[in-house]
Amino acid sequence: MKIEIYDPAMCCSSGMCGPSIDPVLVKMNEAALALKKQGVEVLRFNLAQQPKEFMAYKTVADLLHKNGKKALPVTIINGEVFKTGEYPLYEELCIALGIEPLKKKPLTVIS
Repeated sequence: MKIEIYDPAMCCSSGMCGPSIDPVLVKMNEAALALKKQGVEVLRFNLAQQPKEFMAYKTVADLLHKNGKKALPVTIINGEVFKTGEYPLYEELCIALGIEPLKKKPLTVIS
């Protein structure tokens, strides 16, 4: 099981830095940590730091060319586009992967 998240340009890899942290990014980070704990491979790519990754994945490159940055974030599950333009909820990801959500998610570590 593999999830790839193509994030919009952010100041750091998770967007969990700076003076005001977006609560949506906190939830996405928590979801990624929980999924990793459940054995799911979670890869995140930041447009500001890894633009080559976006262009190397034809599906993501096509979405960007067609819709611009509003297509981001792009979430891909096991090679298939799952959601574009917004982050999915942890529970949505669990349903798509066919796994039970954790009752207690790992704590978010902000660095």
